[in-house]
Amino acid sequence: MARHLLDLGRVDQEFVTQFAHGYPEFEQYLRNNITVEWASEICGLAPDVIRQLADEFTAVKPATVWIGYGMQRHVNGGANVRAIDAFVAMTGNIGVEGGGARYGHLQTWGYNYHAMAQKPPAGSVGMTGAAGPVGEFVSDSGEKSQYSDRALNLNQTAQSILDANDPPVRMLWVACKNPFAQDFDRNKMEKAFEKLEMVVCVDQFFNETVQHADIVLPVTTTFEHWSASSSYWHYWLTVNEPAIKPMYECKSDLDIAVLLSRTINKMEPGSCTFPQDVDQKKWLDLEFNDGLAKQFGISSWDDLLDGPVKAKMPSSAAWYDRKFKTPSGKYEFLSELCEKNGHKALPEYLPAAEGKLPFHLFTPHLQYGLHSQFVNLDWMQVFWPEPFVYIHPVAAKKKGICDLATVRVFNEIGEVELRAKVTTNVPEDFLVMYESWFNKLSYNVQNVVKDTPADMGLMATGAPGAAIHDQFVDIVLIANEGVEA
Repeated sequence: MARHLLDLGRVDQEFVTQFAHGYPEFEQYLRNNITVEWASEICGLAPDVIRQLADEFTAVKPATVWIGYGMQRHVNGGANVRAIDAFVAMTGNIGVEGGGARYGHLQTWGYNYHAMAQKPPAGSVGMTGAAGPVGEFVSDSGEKSQYSDRALNLNQTAQSILDANDPPVRMLWVACKNPFAQDFDRNKMEKAFEKLEMVVCVDQFFNETVQHADIVLPVTTTFEHWSASSSYWHYWLTVNEPAIKPMYECKSDLDIAVLLSRTINKMEPGSCTFPQDVDQKKWLDLEFNDGLAKQFGISSWDDLLDGPVKAKMPSSAAWYDRKFKTPSGKYEFLSELCEKNGHKALPEYLPAAEGKLPFHLFTPHLQYGLHSQFVNLDWMQVFWPEPFVYIHPVAAKKKGICDLATVRVFNEIGEVELRAKVTTNVPEDFLVMYESWFNKLSYNVQNVVKDTPADMGLMATGAPGAAIHDQFVDIVLIANEGVEA
């Protein structure tokens, strides 16, 4: 599509010359290496379809591409996102209201993160040097620090636990997460949990991770505690006001941390610096600051009790002033920073992953759930009573699989047994199984999802992303309806 714009002279010259860095080099790369016909052979779309899509995108302005949280989850995901960004930049839709390449944002997340601001106990050694957490909310200059936490790669949770030996990870506190449903390579996760001396799980449901815990603490739902809510998809801020008192012995994560700190300090005074007496409303006071108040036009979080408020942004467009957070201050077609971190300086084509097994496996979120949430509820299972693997009719015929047949999906790390749905909604060489937790069922897509790293992410977060969508499997028939295979 970018080459088609170039051939027709539809590049926004004002943007690429005044507000971009490295466009001439990218243009030369396109002319020397890319053709619409070449792209057609790779992606499977006819050349005229590619041209038509580019024509329709540039026929109106503003125009936007919604990338979402999936494109980057490939071994070439970062390169793909950079290519999409470059195409949108060529059209001049960056910094334009209603335009852009849309992704998540953290512009309205300027909390104090008070829980992370506690000083280490006196005499603590921790991990010395610049080895602390690097992420969206914590920056690390690379200079020596007196104390920092050790950061492990949560995109490879099981492997990180198994590899950590100096010192080893002895205890795991699990909150706001269900590793056995969300994290990759379930069999490896079993080995990692066997290595741990103790696991504490704080959750609302008796899920698979809870079953592997030594201590289980019931936690409140959002209906039972105070909190504030931002989003990386919109610019609104709201307060979460309890609708009911906590049920039975349930406590919020904050209250659990406070009680634990109090107990630890009784056993050994000064051993934990987390507050020992905190009111949830006062904790909200500690999270808010003048910057947030100004951004949302409020005096304090109490104003949110009258209703949610939207950030007072100068423009609804990202980079409306065409000032970018890059070394050059411009949009960078050519990035020396990328090259410095082991990537191509230009958004060049990187080939997709290839597997030894015949089917590419996708494990997206279920429409009725998010990771392991919601589908486990009895009333939700009325809408989605069991999981299926979705297979194209041509592939199903080759494998002797009829609709609703019992099958085994497998690869080198594990297997899943379930029923099949034959549908033309998936390509012939793809299988789809939705990631979810079906209560009382042993179904788990992570049995066959490896912890393969993506190409980018290390510089920004301290670890590469996860190539969740580059998984390969095979499928065999166990039994068609009423017929043994």
